[in-house]
Amino acid sequence: LIKSDGKSESVYLLTLALGQSLARALDESLRDTIEVLPIPKVMAYQLDDGTTTVSFVRPAHGLIALHGADIVPVNILGLDAGRTTHGHRFQGVQDIEVAAADAYEEALRAHGKVIASFDERKAEIERQLALKAKEHGASLGPAESVAPLLDEVTALVEFPTVYVSEFETEYLAVPQECLILTMRANQKYFPLFDDAGRLTNKFLIVSNMELPDPRNVVEGNQRVVRPRLADARFFFETDKKTKLEDRVLLLSAVTYHNKLGSQLERVERVRKLSGAIAGAMGTDAKLAERAAWLAKADLLTNMVGEFPELQGTMGRYYAIADGEDPRVADAVEQHYRPRFAGDALPSNEVATVVSLADKLETLVGMFGIGQQPTGDKDPFALRRHALGVVRIIVEKKLALHLDRLLSSAFAVFDGKIGGALTDLQSFIYDRFASYLRDRGYTTLEIDSVLSLWPTRLDLVPSQLEAVRAFSVLSEAPSLAAANKRVA
Repeated sequence: LIKSDGKSESVYLLTLALGQSLARALDESLRDTIEVLPIPKVMAYQLDDGTTTVSFVRPAHGLIALHGADIVPVNILGLDAGRTTHGHRFQGVQDIEVAAADAYEEALRAHGKVIASFDERKAEIERQLALKAKEHGASLGPAESVAPLLDEVTALVEFPTVYVSEFETEYLAVPQECLILTMRANQKYFPLFDDAGRLTNKFLIVSNMELPDPRNVVEGNQRVVRPRLADARFFFETDKKTKLEDRVLLLSAVTYHNKLGSQLERVERVRKLSGAIAGAMGTDAKLAERAAWLAKADLLTNMVGEFPELQGTMGRYYAIADGEDPRVADAVEQHYRPRFAGDALPSNEVATVVSLADKLETLVGMFGIGQQPTGDKDPFALRRHALGVVRIIVEKKLALHLDRLLSSAFAVFDGKIGGALTDLQSFIYDRFASYLRDRGYTTLEIDSVLSLWPTRLDLVPSQLEAVRAFSVLSEAPSLAAANKRVA
């Protein structure tokens, strides 16, 4: 069937969908849903008949399927549907008869000590966390850092109860990032912070047990976390005994890429490129090269070996302990910025130089050996690196020429890689176009400027504003048409 609205035609297909029984539709839906569950590794197990094998994340023991007060006769994972469900393993009724579908949640809560709704459990945990933090005059820290842990903990408990615990204040001498990470990542605890954002020696536990006397739970968790904190302190004190500078040459034994050499070779390239960029920016080249030389040394420390997420962060602490210039120490930490969309940029010029050098060396090296991103695959995060370069140059208004930066980056490889300058430039302009679209510019406006491959990226926003201002002039259509005719 074709219909026209006067401007365009639309094609319609008229068809008849036959109805099917609820049991059959639900059975198919359950099987399809289980097949697409994001389970990295399923478990295969035999049913009671000793011959049939099924696969799921863990052995399933019960299936409840109701439509109103009626059982829907479906079978999945070797289980026949019924109306019996199970409550909390220790505090609920084990077998709960559910009279009707809309009574399921209330039956679980009242008899099974289980809050079935994920969103409701999450809201209850948030409420209790906020209440306990307020009672101790503390906070949970930035919301964005708490959110992933909150989701994870919500999925681990059925009937959450929050308790307060603490550790010895002597552990606060360790960099707080180490303590925070070990508590959140390893123990699933919520650290508490004072008004200045400093870590306190108190933390919150989300337990799956509501107890009149939670002393055993609290003391048990204190015993568990203490060795973790002691390990962090040991790593920190041990690492400080060896200077960052003394670790750099050991990077020769760490492979960066089999076609690009060791981490030490990479550090040398980033150091040389930092010196060139510093010269173009009018920044202290010696400080920039010093920061680049030390930037990867913390990869060989015990702390980063245990917590890779702390690379850069620990480097700054160790650089300060070694008596390095504060700008160098900050650059060691901040040269990874921006790590993700919306992340802060490097705060000082030395850190800015090293950050640009680090990202450009990665981009040029990977493009030079043919490791460009394909489709949605980007194992070396080259899109993120390209966007980082764009953001730094544009948002910091750096008067740097992209073609010269890329030429300098290719030069530090001493001809050991292929020439991919044009492909890399095109890749960076594609990232730049996406960045500008996110800032509200139209595709036509962006193309009118980027089609000329401008080398001064910092000038592009003002050029776009000029294009936008021109486009609203009454003369714009005729001038644009005349220009197109001449071209």
